Order: sequence, then structure tokens, then C-alpha cells
Amino acid sequence: MNQVAAVLAPPAQTTPASPWPLTVATYNIHSAIGTDGRFDPERIARVLLDIGADVIALQEVPLGGSESADVLKVLQEATGFHAVEGPTEDTPQRRYGNAVLSRYPVQATRAIDLSFGSREARGALDADLACHGQPLRVVATHLGLRPAERRDQIKRLLQAFDTDRMPVILMGDVNEWFVWGRPLRWLVSHFEAAPAPRTFPARWPLFSLDRIWISPRRRLLKVQVHASPLARVASDHLPLVAHIDA
Repeated sequence: MNQVAAVLAPPAQTTPASPWPLTVATYNIHSAIGTDGRFDPERIARVLLDIGADVIALQEVPLGGSESADVLKVLQEATGFHAVEGPTEDTPQRRYGNAVLSRYPVQATRAIDLSFGSREARGALDADLACHGQPLRVVATHLGLRPAERRDQIKRLLQAFDTDRMPVILMGDVNEWFVWGRPLRWLVSHFEAAPAPRTFPARWPLFSLDRIWISPRRRLLKVQVHASPLARVASDHLPLVAHIDA
């Protein structure tokens, strides 16, 4: 082809890369303190690398401060992912709360305050990701221990899911022990039912405290617990992993 023809030739058509299939995970890391009582962020990092997820919601994450380690920084460096934080405690001495690690760029973040009365401060980290040009909304949360607290928090969370502009994934430790409790019924009515394997306590799981929901539900292919020997000791929760497709 001569130079003139090359200039006049139409540009090659390229198909935008697709993020699907996608693997996501949620993991309460218990401040990187394992079931053996040892503080070991690097052990949490090895669990994350074993999972190989594209997007990870984290709870109970030390985020730095004059009297606290920055565990999220360790995990970000180990994975090479983008990292965003959603502290529920934020003082010069200690920053602590939720976080999201993502293989894909984070376009925007929002904090949802879920604190209830005088109970421990709670919240959700609401992040918009750009997965090869495809928008994805991820909400990472950690709910309270009392039923009335969780009912209030779920109501506030569901009010935030008033968009159909992009797929929404809700992940986190919902602390719901009662299978037929109202908070779970409300979530199922919004997202449809999703598998809920047992994740707590890590050594002998009895309770399905950690959950992953996605809207639209048809994208959710499989949900499973990552129950490796390392995961059973790295935290008091096991990671929950979901496989998603278009």
C-alpha cells in the first residue's frame, strides 16, 4: 500500500475489551490478626493472591495513623491493585474501616454513614469502577451486631441503590445470624436470592455472615468459600468469592 492509500484507509475497527467474566471477593480480615493471635498483613496478602479476584471488598482494615499500621498499603503493594478506603474510625491515632481493592480504575467513591445511636460506627464504601469502559458499582460494607441496628442500616443501604445505570454488587460482612431475619429478606427482595456458604468462624464455619449480591442477578454464576489452610488461620472469617459473567 502506498503512503496516500495508507492515509486514506479507514481506521481499523477494534472491539472494546470486556471485563466479563469477573471474579469478586469479600473478606473480613480481622485487622490482619489470625486465629493464632498473630498480626500478619503479609499472610492476608497471600490469601488475596491465592484467590485471584479482580475486585475485593475488605472489612476491619487498619488504615494507618500514629498508633496503627496501614494494612491496606501492604495489600495494595502486594496485589498491585487500585485501592480506596472508607474509614469508619478516623482519628490522628487510628484510621480503620472498609476498603476496596480493584484491578480496574476507580472513577468515583462515596461514603455511606450507617452509624446507629451509640453503637460502634459503621459505614459502606460505595465505588464506581471502569472495567474496560464498562461501569460497575461496588458497595463494601460491615453491618452492626444488633438486629435493630442492622434493620436500620439495610434500609439506608437500599435507599442508595436507586440506579439502573450500571450493575451493582453489594459485598461485605452483614453480621446477620438469622436466616429469616428481616434484613436478609429485604436484601433478597431487592437483589434476589444468592448462595450463602458458611464463612465464620474460619476454622469451623457455622454461620453465613459474609454475603455477595449483584443486580441484575442473572450475572451471578457461582459463589464459593475460599477455605485454604492459610485462609483458615489468616483471619477469623473465610473469604467469600463470586464469579460473574455478562
